[in-house]
Amino acid sequence: MSDPVNQATIDLIKRNEGCVLHAYQDSVGVWTIGYGHTGQDVTAGMTIAQDRAEELLRADLGKFEDGVDDALAESADTTDNQFGAMVSLAFNIGLGNFGTSSVLRHHNTGDAAAAADAFLLWNKAGGEVLAGLDRRRHEERTLYLTP
Repeated sequence: MSDPVNQATIDLIKRNEGCVLHAYQDSVGVWTIGYGHTGQDVTAGMTIAQDRAEELLRADLGKFEDGVDDALAESADTTDNQFGAMVSLAFNIGLGNFGTSSVLRHHNTGDAAAAADAFLLWNKAGGEVLAGLDRRRHEERTLYLTP
């Protein structure tokens, strides 16, 4: 099991995900609540308290922390901020996409500059650049490059 992400990562994710305390359907019709929490436990009409949203985020992040940790090469030196930036990216694009990303590939070969720039490639949905994704990718890149 990997270490939890740092507070800078949690703040970045919260700022970009936003928090909605009632269930809603996302852009592809998936029931969502809190900080982007999905699953069979989210149903129409559901509401939660802020502390529950925090608990769900922490639990959800654990899966992505472990997934990113598993994808990292043992030889890859990884700072807390690099790890957090990659967890944020994986949280947003999914572990499958992260696992085949040039972010991971460059990081694992020790090319931090190329890995940082590769975050910026993940700013599109449906082939269109989205301002919110572009902003998030720049924030993740900055976090990744922060010693």
